[in-house]
Amino acid sequence: MILSGDQYYQAVLTRDARFDGRFFVAVKSTRIYCRPICRVKTPLQKNCTFYSHAAAAEVAGYRPCKRCRPELAPGASAMEVSSELARATLACISEDFLAEHSLADLAEKLGVTDRHMRQVFHDEFGVSPVEYWQTQRLLLTKQLLSDTRLSVTSVAMASGFRSLRRFNVALKERYRMTPTELRKMSKSKSAEKPSEFSFRLGYRPPLDWDQLLNFLSRRAIPGVEVVRDGTYFRTIRVNRQGREYTGFMQVTRDAEARLVSVRLSDELVPVCAIILHRVKRLFDLQTDPAAINAVLGALAKERPGLRVPGCFDGFELVVRAILGQQVSVAGATTLAGRLVARFGMPVSIPVPSLDHLFPPASRIAKAKVGDICKLGITRKRAETLIAVAKAIHSGDLLLEPGSRVEGTLHKLRAIPGIGEWTAQYIAMRALSWPDAFPHTDLGIVKALGEKNPRKILELTEKWRPWRAYATLHLWAGLEKKL
Repeated sequence: MILSGDQYYQAVLTRDARFDGRFFVAVKSTRIYCRPICRVKTPLQKNCTFYSHAAAAEVAGYRPCKRCRPELAPGASAMEVSSELARATLACISEDFLAEHSLADLAEKLGVTDRHMRQVFHDEFGVSPVEYWQTQRLLLTKQLLSDTRLSVTSVAMASGFRSLRRFNVALKERYRMTPTELRKMSKSKSAEKPSEFSFRLGYRPPLDWDQLLNFLSRRAIPGVEVVRDGTYFRTIRVNRQGREYTGFMQVTRDAEARLVSVRLSDELVPVCAIILHRVKRLFDLQTDPAAINAVLGALAKERPGLRVPGCFDGFELVVRAILGQQVSVAGATTLAGRLVARFGMPVSIPVPSLDHLFPPASRIAKAKVGDICKLGITRKRAETLIAVAKAIHSGDLLLEPGSRVEGTLHKLRAIPGIGEWTAQYIAMRALSWPDAFPHTDLGIVKALGEKNPRKILELTEKWRPWRAYATLHLWAGLEKKL
């Protein structure tokens, strides 16, 4: 997004929510940066500098505002990042990759040189990958210190710092105060205990929460996920620094505050950064409805807040997609539940009907075809599940946002049992690719009234680069007719 200084300032004057999270205004006289919706007295334009990312404002020496709290601003859509390499780097940083690995490791994972990766990232964001990651960690720190009673040591570990000393130094350098001082200055006088604490994630309205939950509810994997009374629950397993963390989360929406609240079981707080990133993917919280609807036009008029549901785990999604081939949604859900009951790990958590963790790729990779077939899954699909599990477990196949889309699609199509529909569906939900389009889908064929695949692609060319959103609109319109 490129605007003139006057346009940026006009958005600040009007507190235009459309620009929340898309830029930040830094005030020279106070050395503080704010969201454009901040309710403080509007500074003079001559004192304002505008930054596209919080990291750039912090590297320039500005501190986050305690009133508007930049850590709660919506993130940017992947489509706003022009470079594919920068998108991939950002996705890995958001998954807290640098908490366990070096920049050289990240560059090797992405198949480029360290120098080239850093240069491309800096050209896109105006800061280095490490500076961007540092900002994300410190903004999470600020939220935890402001809103919880977690010990300073626990906050440091949850924010990705291995050393308490390094944590204190980083906070002092960036925010010019100690953790204790930051906590005392917080406006939150009754910080919550960890078990009572809800992380708050911003989004740009409108958000069709009911439609989103309906989609997830119909596809919820028995024992792993459930939607109840407007709230999404699921069990979680996250591996970090050689340790496995398990627990559960619940996600609700505060429509008035334009926030999504995420509550985690206490044992998951140390890996909250990873989980929060995945929640943003799952509920598509970083998208910009205005930009999408401007392209989709009349198709989006009835449901302007429709989102593309992502996934919490790429392997889990690809298993669900394979089981859903040529069967009903309910049928695929039943098969997924059987797979979880047979190969998943039992857990005991205080949420009725949630009692298993989804099996990791490593376990399905070692499973026997016959054992999977006993669950009512065809031999061909059982072989496909094992092949995908082996590819993911070996690291040959990465199913996460930031992965090279065309390269990933090519690898998926090369696996027997995965056709174009499955590959595009995986790209849409696991890779969060906004232009993914399963054009051979029966629902799309019915909605468009066209059977010829080539003509369908021609008809939908006008919806690029948001054809994944067009898919959800077409499906939703068809459901309404039925």
